[in-house]
Amino acid sequence: MSLRYSPSVARLTPYAPGLSAQDVASEFGVSPSEVVKLGSGENPFGPSPAAARAISEDLGSLNRYPEWTSAELRCKVAGLFDVSEEEVVCGAGETEIISCVIRAFARPGDEILMHKPTFPIYHLYAEAEDRRPVFADPGDLPTLSADDLLEQINERTRAVFLTSPHNPSGRVLELDDVRRVCRAASQALVVMDEAYIHFSDRISALRLLPECPNLMVLRTFSKAYGLASLRVGFGIAGEEVVRILMRVKPTWNVGALQTAGAVAALDDEEHVERITQIVGKMREVAYREIDSLGGFSVIKGSQANFVLVRLDDPSLNSTEVFRRLARQGLVVKDGTVSYIGLGTRHLRIDVGVEEVMDRLVEALRTISASS
Repeated sequence: MSLRYSPSVARLTPYAPGLSAQDVASEFGVSPSEVVKLGSGENPFGPSPAAARAISEDLGSLNRYPEWTSAELRCKVAGLFDVSEEEVVCGAGETEIISCVIRAFARPGDEILMHKPTFPIYHLYAEAEDRRPVFADPGDLPTLSADDLLEQINERTRAVFLTSPHNPSGRVLELDDVRRVCRAASQALVVMDEAYIHFSDRISALRLLPECPNLMVLRTFSKAYGLASLRVGFGIAGEEVVRILMRVKPTWNVGALQTAGAVAALDDEEHVERITQIVGKMREVAYREIDSLGGFSVIKGSQANFVLVRLDDPSLNSTEVFRRLARQGLVVKDGTVSYIGLGTRHLRIDVGVEEVMDRLVEALRTISASS
């Protein structure tokens, strides 16, 4: 065909999500029932029961368009976080809000700043919109430093993406560092992605909103709430920021079932508390057990529902270990494929239930012994 399309799209490499159970079964000959996903940050304990009930009860609304602003969810979020409804925007996951931020607050050629490595959606969406991703590059180690970002901020910076806990290291940024970035990038929107905050002991950057008018905080229902398939998230920012985003967001981007499930999930504190306690306990087990193996070590400081594992054995690389684990039905995240700048010596591995972590450690032990 002779259809024309944006040159920036022609240069893109699509996002590589974690393999599904069906993909693993087909490629590696493993029974789908034996496959365990440990590479997508999914909640291994299932969805919020309250959310599942609310979705079931709302099935009768499928023939009707949803309220276009997600008013019920905005109201719920506003009450929970002591902000106004006009300071809340909802999206089909955080990822949709990220795309709206880039489109609304940066022009073609403007710079979008982020750490390296980080969640690849930031740079992929920037490239798709013909914006220029700029990376704060700490070198070989996946550190999380505000100083690295401050060195890159200039008059062309229009958005800064932060994650805390950081993807993929799980480390956290101190609030004072977030404040420093907001002040240095006063002409840009600073977006703090708190997708994994429920698993940490960190104070939310929401506390900084009154003093940092260029700050936006994102949250998702895909992790602690166990609603990844539902595709729903929200952002909290000043009223002016939200008004601009409401002009560019798709009109019916959050369906009635998404809204019903998300509203109910926010009330299910018992589910979230149970999940986060188990993840915290198993994260410590992962540190101890993986560090005891020859050839592997865990990057310390994760406060997410995953750990970043370094391959210390020079005879191994992340893609090889990824494939060897996949043959045993264990799907982790290969740093070589998933992150710019992480190199060939890291795997990101989700924290799962005890029997799964035992299975993972034994598989890594076998790989270590055979290398």
